Amino acid sequence: LVVRFMTAKDNRSLNRAVLVGGPFILMMTGVAFTVGALTNVYFYQTQGKISAQVATAGNIDTIIPIFINSAMPEWFVVLFMVTLLAAAMSTLSSQFHAMGTALICDVWGRGRECALSLRANQAGVLVMIILSVIIAFLMPGSIIAIATAMFMGLCASAFLPIFAVAVYCKRPDPLAAKASLIVGALAWFIWAFFVNTKYAAVFGLSKALLGTVGILGYPWSAIDPIVIALPLSAITILSLQYMRGGCAAEAQTA
Repeated sequence: LVVRFMTAKDNRSLNRAVLVGGPFILMMTGVAFTVGALTNVYFYQTQGKISAQVATAGNIDTIIPIFINSAMPEWFVVLFMVTLLAAAMSTLSSQFHAMGTALICDVWGRGRECALSLRANQAGVLVMIILSVIIAFLMPGSIIAIATAMFMGLCASAFLPIFAVAVYCKRPDPLAAKASLIVGALAWFIWAFFVNTKYAAVFGLSKALLGTVGILGYPWSAIDPIVIALPLSAITILSLQYMRGGCAAEAQTA
């Protein structure tokens, strides 16, 4: 929806994109989250256990594969795997190109003409592929579910308030947006690295520097970083936005 919003040429195109994209995203994420939760019901009815108990060696990333193999006919499993591989290939292609381009153009080659060359970007993609494979082998079990939650939480904390203000405010303030991004991302990282024990155990930074997985006890150690970072990010952008003139005043001046 964000991409549709940025590329829409008029309100009619925007409404058409939202009409199609909204239900699509709702179905894709809604089905996944609903099925994931209902696996507890299925396994309890068939095996007398909840999903976490059925997972192989306690790895919660195996819950959905076990559910598909157990609940679905064999032909559906084959069709599902082919579809999954096709989706994974297209997703990986776009992700590797985005990461490689960011590495070359934003990190290494800012201000250099050579960063715009095809060969340089190909090298960046290759570097990111190698790093991704190394990270994949180094990560512990159950990392897929944890990494997904981390990614969504970080993106929401850093970008959601900015996007909301950009949609509803005629002239959003650049300084407020930058400050919101920094505060949201920084608050998320601090809480994930040093407070939330589930995430801190994966990173290991708090354990290495302070000798403990989390610096705060329960219940703080169980609170997700988004609960802290998202409100801070929203408060930052709203405060600066209205301190520097607000939306209505700037719109009237224009």
